[in-house]
Amino acid sequence: MTVKTAFIAFLLVILTAGTALSQAAYQPKFKGDPAHSDSEAAALGYMRTFLRAQRIYKRKNSHYATSLMELTKTGSFTRRMANPDRGDYTVKFKAHKEKDTFEITMVPKQESADHRSFFSDDQGKIRVDDQKEADENSPVLKAD
Repeated sequence: MTVKTAFIAFLLVILTAGTALSQAAYQPKFKGDPAHSDSEAAALGYMRTFLRAQRIYKRKNSHYATSLMELTKTGSFTRRMANPDRGDYTVKFKAHKEKDTFEITMVPKQESADHRSFFSDDQGKIRVDDQKEADENSPVLKAD
């Protein structure tokens, strides 16, 4: 084996190891974690924080917030969270002021088995869809 061949073999081993590490299986963050990837875990964490902030906001103001920026007054929702660009996901928030309801959807920038779409509304149930943008008709997310 020549030095050149040995070097090429060494590079292949390094590249293969790097690929294997980047494709490692998702490690759940807690018992029953329904996420399929770190990106989904972050999106679901955002949704849970958003839903908690909406409950706090309604308790204090007798109605739901009509913008993401209004939720920053709750203490648990930061100004940075008001930005709808959430890494691998985009937040779609719609307030229905006349009915005092809301909808929030976490839309993946790239759909895949590890980047599903999530939806919730004032009822607080998180719904999931792996084929299209999640909505009120999507199945409820269940713990794994």
